[in-house]
Amino acid sequence: MTARLESLVHSLLELSSPDETGSRRLPPERELCARLDISRGALREQLAMLENLGVLHRRQGHGSYLDAPDAAFVRTSFTLMRHLGYLDDQEFTQAREMIEETVAAAAAPLVTDDDIAVLHALVDEIIARTEDADDEGAAAADLAFHNRLYAIVDNPIFNMLGGGLTHVLSENVQGRRALARLAAERDPDGALRTDTVHRDIIDALENRDADAARRAMRKHFDVFTLVASPAAQQKAAI
Repeated sequence: MTARLESLVHSLLELSSPDETGSRRLPPERELCARLDISRGALREQLAMLENLGVLHRRQGHGSYLDAPDAAFVRTSFTLMRHLGYLDDQEFTQAREMIEETVAAAAAPLVTDDDIAVLHALVDEIIARTEDADDEGAAAADLAFHNRLYAIVDNPIFNMLGGGLTHVLSENVQGRRALARLAAERDPDGALRTDTVHRDIIDALENRDADAARRAMRKHFDVFTLVASPAAQQKAAI
């Protein structure tokens, strides 16, 4: 957002009034033009830019409102940056791993017994979908597992960043899961280590051990990175 738009948002906040939903209702355009000393055309152009950024929403018959942007704003920004070549999957992956290690540690003192039960059920779902060669379903359950950690911590900034990173990496993650079925080591019960490694995270959370949770999340990413390596893929192809 440019300095000009930031200045406009500041002025609009001063002129707006709160409503019961937590949003801030803007005065009619005629009043805004007079108070801001701006033409209606220029005002509409800038309001449209704010709407595209997810900061402003128009409600039919009720006027315009200022709202905090949701994760869709970050998802769109990250997707554009990836398509334009400003950022690549390696950079997105590194950022996601750093954030989720922090999230895992932060979740340790906050996790409830209900959370633990949900996480166990999600790991069971991941394993079942993998055994069915349902990479899309396994990836969805895997995403739900990580989203549950974000929900436990419930930090709006982490939620927005995590949502944006997960979205832009969704195809990458699903592809890596398909590779893992071919190259990953299996536990004695036959389940892939790339799936069961999630249980190490749960164990650390159940013990309310933040450092162990951080290490378990790091191990989780390391296991996935290993099976996606050229050496592992070559071995699986033999």
